[in-house]
Amino acid sequence: MPKTKKSATTDAVEILHRRYYKGRPERLAALEEARANDSVARQIAALRVQAGLTQRQLAKLVSTTASVICRLENADYEGHSLAMLNRIAAALNQRVEIHFVQADKQVQHA
Repeated sequence: MPKTKKSATTDAVEILHRRYYKGRPERLAALEEARANDSVARQIAALRVQAGLTQRQLAKLVSTTASVICRLENADYEGHSLAMLNRIAAALNQRVEIHFVQADKQVQHA
C-alpha cells in the first residue's frame, strides 16, 4: 500500500505548528502558559487605560510601585499572584474570576 503524501500548505501558522509544536506536548504547554501570561498582562493594561490611570497612579491605589505595575503588564512576566490581581481588580472596581478548562481541549496548535 503506497504512503499518502501530505498536502502542501502555504499557511504559515500551520507550517510553524508542524515544525515546532506538533507531537511536542512540553512545547504546547509552554505556549499555553505564555498565552495565559500575555492575556493577564493585556487585561491589566487595558483596564488601567480604560480607567484613565497611569501605571504610577494605579500603583499608588494598590500600594506598590510603578515598576511592579509595569512588570505585571509585561507579557513575559510569569509571577502574577492572585493577591496582587485581586488588589488591582478592587482598585479598578473589578473582580477576578478563575475558570478551569479541560487541558486537552485547551492545548491546541499555535
